[in-house]
Amino acid sequence: MAGLAVTTSDWKVVLVRHGEATSTIENPERPLTIDGRRHAEQVASWLEMQDIDLDAIVHSGKLRARQTAKIFGNRLGVPPSRVYETAGLDPNDDPQPMADRLESERSSVMVVGHLPNLNRLASTLLVGGAASLQFRFIDAGAVILAQGRGGWQVEAVVGHDLI
Repeated sequence: MAGLAVTTSDWKVVLVRHGEATSTIENPERPLTIDGRRHAEQVASWLEMQDIDLDAIVHSGKLRARQTAKIFGNRLGVPPSRVYETAGLDPNDDPQPMADRLESERSSVMVVGHLPNLNRLASTLLVGGAASLQFRFIDAGAVILAQGRGGWQVEAVVGHDLI
């Protein structure tokens, strides 16, 4: 997988599902498991090899998303002040406000969140409808979108199981 070429565009959106989390029975706050941390490190390392340059990383604020965002930020050299919580990324939030924000900001951003919101956000960006497309977002998996001629394009879909 390391040989996969990620095409170049002016700006990208990297959608990342949080890493594997403990059950609510183990810990109601649901921190990342050891495997969840390892998988996030693997995918972050792959992104680093692709020279993904990010302006910011936003996350839902839930502990598992915050921990995942921090792992990616550390690996990709995003300053801690540019890794922050934002509204609109909880599992059942409407994806349209975040899609509008990503369109208007025109900067490279990683969005760390949850299902089904990430699938709906990807679909909204790519085809304009929240229920049209489904991606295989495994724990710590990433979908890289780039703004190109005619709209958004999928550049890569990667998970720790593919690296």
